Amino acid sequence: MVWIDPIILQGEHVSLEPLSFEHESGLQTAVRDGELWKLWYTFIPEPDKMHQEIERRLNLQSSGVMIPFAVISAKSKKPVGMTTYMNIDAPNRRLEIGSTWYQASAQRTAINTESKLMLLTHAFERLDCIAVEFRTSFFNHQSRRGIERLGAKLDGILRNHSIMPNGTYRDQCVYSIIESEWPSVKAHLTFQLEKY
Repeated sequence: MVWIDPIILQGEHVSLEPLSFEHESGLQTAVRDGELWKLWYTFIPEPDKMHQEIERRLNLQSSGVMIPFAVISAKSKKPVGMTTYMNIDAPNRRLEIGSTWYQASAQRTAINTESKLMLLTHAFERLDCIAVEFRTSFFNHQSRRGIERLGAKLDGILRNHSIMPNGTYRDQCVYSIIESEWPSVKAHLTFQLEKY
C-alpha cells in the first residue's frame, strides 16, 4: 500500500496541484519575478531549466520519496511557485516539507501560510505523521524566519552538509514540528491566516 499519493489541496488563497509539465510555462514566468535563481544559498531553477527541474521532481515521485506540487494562486489561477513533500519515510511516518519557492510578489502573503497549513494538516491528520521536517541554508535568513514563524523548532545545524554550485559549502539548518506540537501550531497558523 502506498502511504502517500499525489493529491490536490485547496484553500481560499492558494491551491496545491500535483506538479506536471503543464505548469512549466507558468513556473518559468513565476521564477523570473525576483530572479530567484540568482540566490546563491539555495537551489531554484533558472527559467530555461524548469523542464529539467519538473522532470527531476517527477522522477523522485516515481521512486516514492517526493510528492511535488505546483503552487497556484486562487486570485490569478496561475503558478506562483513549487513545494513538495520530500524525504518521505513511510515506515517511520515522517516527511519533510521543502524544495519550496515562491515568486517575489507572492512572498510574505497568505500563500505561504495557507500552503503550510494545508500541507501540515494533511501530514498530521491524514497521514498520521509523528514529525515533519523543514531544512534550509544557514544563510537563508528569510526562510529560517518563515520556518520559525510556523512554530517549528531548530533541531540542529548540519555543517558542511552539501556543496553548492558555486563551490561553497552549505550548512543545513534542520527544523521540525512533532505530533504533540501540532494542535498549537495549527491554532497559530489559523490565527495568522485570519489576519489576511
